[in-house]
Amino acid sequence: MLILENKGVFVLETKNTHYVISVDPDGLICHEHWGRKCADIEDYRCTCKPWERNSNHSARDLARTEYIPYGGTCYRTPAFAATYDDNCREAHLTYKDFNVTFEDEDTFLLEIILEDKPYGIEVSLFYRLRENTDIIERFVKITNRSDKAVTLNKIASAEFTLPSTRPYSSTNFNGSWGAEFRKESTTVKNGVLTYENRKGGSNHTHSPLFILSQNATEKEGDVFFGALAWSGNYKVEISRDFAGITRAVIGINDFDFSYTLKPGKEFIAPSVFCGYVKGFSQMSNQMNSYAVEHILPKSFNKVPLPVLYNSWEATWFDVSSETQQKLAEIAADIGCELFVMDDGWFGQRKNDRAGLGDWYVNKEKFPEGLTPLIDKVKELGMRFGLWFEPEMVNPDSDLYRAHPDWAYHYDTREADLLRQQLVLNLTKDEVKEYVFDVMDKMLSKYDISYIKWDMNRAYSQTGAENLENPQELWYRHVKAVYEIADRLKAKYPCLQLECCASGGGRADLGALSHFDMVWTSDNTDPVDRLTIQQGFSLLYPIKCMRAWVTDTNRHSRPKDFDYRFNVTMQGSLSIGGNLTKYTEQELEIHRKYIALYKEIRETVQFGSFYRLANFDDDKIFATQYVKDGRSVLFLCRDVNTFFNDKFYRIKLDGLDGYSRYNVEIDGKTEAFSGDYLMNVGLEFEMGGTLQSKIILIDKVNA
Repeated sequence: MLILENKGVFVLETKNTHYVISVDPDGLICHEHWGRKCADIEDYRCTCKPWERNSNHSARDLARTEYIPYGGTCYRTPAFAATYDDNCREAHLTYKDFNVTFEDEDTFLLEIILEDKPYGIEVSLFYRLRENTDIIERFVKITNRSDKAVTLNKIASAEFTLPSTRPYSSTNFNGSWGAEFRKESTTVKNGVLTYENRKGGSNHTHSPLFILSQNATEKEGDVFFGALAWSGNYKVEISRDFAGITRAVIGINDFDFSYTLKPGKEFIAPSVFCGYVKGFSQMSNQMNSYAVEHILPKSFNKVPLPVLYNSWEATWFDVSSETQQKLAEIAADIGCELFVMDDGWFGQRKNDRAGLGDWYVNKEKFPEGLTPLIDKVKELGMRFGLWFEPEMVNPDSDLYRAHPDWAYHYDTREADLLRQQLVLNLTKDEVKEYVFDVMDKMLSKYDISYIKWDMNRAYSQTGAENLENPQELWYRHVKAVYEIADRLKAKYPCLQLECCASGGGRADLGALSHFDMVWTSDNTDPVDRLTIQQGFSLLYPIKCMRAWVTDTNRHSRPKDFDYRFNVTMQGSLSIGGNLTKYTEQELEIHRKYIALYKEIRETVQFGSFYRLANFDDDKIFATQYVKDGRSVLFLCRDVNTFFNDKFYRIKLDGLDGYSRYNVEIDGKTEAFSGDYLMNVGLEFEMGGTLQSKIILIDKVNA
């Protein structure tokens, strides 16, 4: 980082880029540059124009600001808004000071302090940079140095101003439950494009991120991006004004939100991880490696995730020690390393209408508790995992009958049931302690090394009578989830946590700061999953993408296990079918692919990856993973229509052009140079429905 004191300029230097901020004569923090490095940093200066254009388009409105509050003559989307003790709703933030902290030899943190002096409010803009990466972590801290409370109405984590006046293409998702991460792009020509969530989670429809690009492909074009590490309500506002300036404001959603900041207290907004690159592939690979290195919990961030078996689709709610042990025997035989018992083991849980909240072992199903099952699982060489939905409660439960006030509610309103359940008020200390305690007791009593934490409904009747400001619940609930997860992992260092929320409802960098992996979607149809998984791969780490081979057949497609494995092995392989009904031939297919996955797992979970082709553009899906001289290429077809739809040429990526590689296709091996594979490519003939190939490519003498 370089500071030009005489010019009031801060130059943040990443591996390949400059991010430049300035202070104008009036103390306004301005954005100067985000993109490729300039050779002479002395050229950077404050370019804010302080004069007014006319009475309808003010200087503040047009300024390329770094973090603008609501108030004065700025009428565009603000990053910050507050109501002061005297009911003044206008904030005026000016530059006060800066601090630089070297957290270690590779990491420094810049703090730029703004103040609203009459009210004693400080807003600190933070920028964390790490050596050898182009990712910048940004967040905001609000400090109340007055003797009066202030109501924070909006606290974005960051505001971004993009350099070009030409329109950008905005990429996000337009999905739903069972169809998460369906990529959509929209050209932002004017107005405000908003992506948000108001349901309490983060992800089923859109994601808490922005991707703004110009003329971008996988390899080329300018791409600016930022991903918010937050698992609750969020808002991303992308705007383009009449002057052609494109801005993005991202952070906690201000819908039904406010936060009372008392004297002497501070509020820290969640982080945004942002960067500028050339092409979507570079964006994905930078975020993938950065997340593994710096975002995921340290206990397992560099450890390959195990092949797990989950019993849900085999038994549904009809679980018992006997049936689970039978499944475990087969799971171990085919090569699984972790056995996870899903819903149905607790309370009076016979269906989804009862039992949630009563986290004790059902004695009818498990007369001797879980010990015989866990002993069997361990004897078979696997670890044991268990499903919880700790934030929820059924009205038909002992917990709700004893504590109906523990669910979010309004006394004058009838509670809405979704999936026959209500949401527990985790902003109450006693509820938060109960949730931690029930899982803590199970972990201390039984040898459980994995918890699948589920959350299956949106919030409603969001009354929280325990809070002085009930609008804080959206924030406090998510923080409570993070706190419980962190406490469990601190007390049980060998515990792995999976974040599930009716599929991908919390698949975000916030969850991945506290959980070891996410469940990407409840939809396990292999063709659908190709689209879901490629969308997920844009900004989220491949390692954390749990993917199951199951019997689910949503579209009456043939149950082709070769195809299902080829799709699922592109993430963290899991098995979820009813193994007791499989033929010996089908089990042998499972053994073969699980063994192959263990051989290539390091490459898939930790390697660079490349999206080479997709159904929309190429009528074939092709994804490549590269690490330490090994490359794995996955090819998947959907349906064949015309005769010529079966001929393909795939150019590889990420190889050493001067080295030679052995390419194994259909049992035959042939050698090619890296240059040939990347510039000429490989030809394939793949016709018919649900045809797929896995191709191993190994560097000669690697």
